[in-house]
Amino acid sequence: MGSNLPYAADAESYGTLLIVHGGERGESADISHLCRSPLKPAELQVLRAQYEKEGDYVGVQTKFNYAWGLIKSNTRQEQQEGVRLLSEIFKSARERRRECLYYLALGNYKLGNYGEARRYNDLLLDHEPGNLQAASLRTLIDDKVAKEGLVGVAILGGVALAAGVVGGLIMKGARRR
Repeated sequence: MGSNLPYAADAESYGTLLIVHGGERGESADISHLCRSPLKPAELQVLRAQYEKEGDYVGVQTKFNYAWGLIKSNTRQEQQEGVRLLSEIFKSARERRRECLYYLALGNYKLGNYGEARRYNDLLLDHEPGNLQAASLRTLIDDKVAKEGLVGVAILGGVALAAGVVGGLIMKGARRR
């Protein structure tokens, strides 16, 4: 059973960025707003209703559209469900893999799974080196990994410093006895 809904990525246009089947067209690649702009609840409900209506015979396009809407959500549980649905499409519909790669990368990025996000994004860039969306997402992923790495180093350094201070106090106390 197919869907009369438009292809989700065809419908998404932000300023000068036009997302078409994996980002083949676009004058600008600033995608940071995509990470912060969920669908309105009524819009997501339309996609959910179509998905549920098709039931056991849900079409690949309907599943993709619903997964796309879930990925755009600010709710972690919905994002996880979107990634799960896209993973199913990626595994079962070989002809739709390329279309899934970007949104699998974006969904994993939003969930904080930066290794998975990078893996999917790099697969897309291997096939489409000129994909501006994927290149921009790579920058976001790399920046986030670097930032979290620096935070991790700072935390580890703080823990080591605290351990050194505590150790020094213990040693000083032991000498007094």
